[in-house]
Amino acid sequence: MATTKDRAHRRRVDARASVERITTAGRTVLATGEASLEQIAAEAGVGIATLYRHFPNREAIVRAVLDDILETDLLPRIDSAADAPDPRRSLQDIATHLLDLITEERGLVSFASNFTDVAVEALQRLSHSLHPLLLRAQQQGEIRSDLTAEDIPRFLVMAVAGLALPGTAPSLRARFIALLFDSLNPANATPLPPLIAGEDDLRTAVSNVARA
Repeated sequence: MATTKDRAHRRRVDARASVERITTAGRTVLATGEASLEQIAAEAGVGIATLYRHFPNREAIVRAVLDDILETDLLPRIDSAADAPDPRRSLQDIATHLLDLITEERGLVSFASNFTDVAVEALQRLSHSLHPLLLRAQQQGEIRSDLTAEDIPRFLVMAVAGLALPGTAPSLRARFIALLFDSLNPANATPLPPLIAGEDDLRTAVSNVARA
């Protein structure tokens, strides 16, 4: 006979399984371009009530899908670049790959009403992983020394806002990522102004650009 502890453990296992199925279904459905919560629930094989219990809104689905993209597709690439001979090139390749991944999920950007907010939160988790790569690029004189690991996710979100749009060709994304990364070169660079407390609101800045 199952004990209360056993039943609680079973519920936790079932909940994790549901979350994983819904996240996987989210990636599958969002990749088609047009998506709804009902379609995602059907793809996951769960009822809409179960979906809402774990993901109360569209932003929660997008956050889970973004986390899955970063965990399964981007962080392994960052880890494999740890000892790459050209760290600056590796950072640029990672940025290009991120934009490709987000664009492949064709409905991801439009599914949430505040995609930039979710993207900022997700990409800021990359700071720690990107720091060793950035430090080596700076030591080699390939990236300006006043850039911080916390700047890279902000830089990537700005790129996502402008380039990870449905219909944007991979060659165009690669072209403008190259231009963006040239702005990180140390030669003749203007020193970066210091961040001022209360003004470091990337969500508002990118949202304003998106609405312009």
